[in-house]
Amino acid sequence: MSTSTKWFLIIIGFLFAFGFGVMLLIYFSLNGISNYDDEIVVGRGEKIAVIELKGIILTSEDIVRQFKKFRDDRSVKGILFRVDSPGGGVVASQEMYQEVKATRENSKPVVVSMGSLAASGGYYVSCPANTIVANPGTLTGSIGVISQFMEYDSLLGKIGVGVNTIKSGKFKDAGNPFRKMTVDDRKYFQNLMDDVHLQFIDAVQEERKIPHDSLIAYADGRVFTGEQALRMGLVDTLGTYEDAIKITAKLAGIKGEPSIVKERKRGMTLIDYLLGNKLEDILGLKEKLLEQPILQYRMLHGF
Repeated sequence: MSTSTKWFLIIIGFLFAFGFGVMLLIYFSLNGISNYDDEIVVGRGEKIAVIELKGIILTSEDIVRQFKKFRDDRSVKGILFRVDSPGGGVVASQEMYQEVKATRENSKPVVVSMGSLAASGGYYVSCPANTIVANPGTLTGSIGVISQFMEYDSLLGKIGVGVNTIKSGKFKDAGNPFRKMTVDDRKYFQNLMDDVHLQFIDAVQEERKIPHDSLIAYADGRVFTGEQALRMGLVDTLGTYEDAIKITAKLAGIKGEPSIVKERKRGMTLIDYLLGNKLEDILGLKEKLLEQPILQYRMLHGF
């Protein structure tokens, strides 16, 4: 056998071994993927599902999907909704609110366990629950709506840049960052704010059975501690996450220790990196942050 033939066979063998190794890695990576429908179950009793809402509310899809899933799962007897959020988009908050309400009305108890912060939209999504449990130091409330607009016209003017806008109506470019907000613009947006604020107040009044006059007195965007919120009727009791589990089990008619089921958030696998899914997630987050809703039930940092 000639030297060139030997080298050819060696190269072919190496490429075959390398390709086989890559295929094995992809196979085990695919088999190791735990999608968002996979569940972690702790305990042996009847099931309580835990759904977690953390951070600013940008979209509702994931929370809505989980509520529908566990609401239709007959093996799940109750849902514990863990909320640790300053709020966020108005529509996303309202969609979550409707799912919590639908689950409660479907005879499956929902208990909210508030973390460090359940303010504005974080409170909005909580108020339809059967029971709201807050820690004494939880910050909640912040019943209000906010919208902010940047203005760049002064900065652009300093460098000799102007923007021409052609529009079909007086308010078509209301909120345009390239010009000053007019008095009429401000009135226009204030009317929107007032209407959406009233929607928030109506939802709290309906779910918490608080007299309108009493609610109006503190529905001005202020946050309250868990202890203050209890006195106002915004929450039902003070307690920890573990206390909330016990309350959920009791409402669900579970005897003994319940088992806790929650979705497993999958990590990155080889196939994700090969397909660029990590980059896609990063770009998707950037897009969400840049396209935050104009109207927000959200508590700003520093109150």
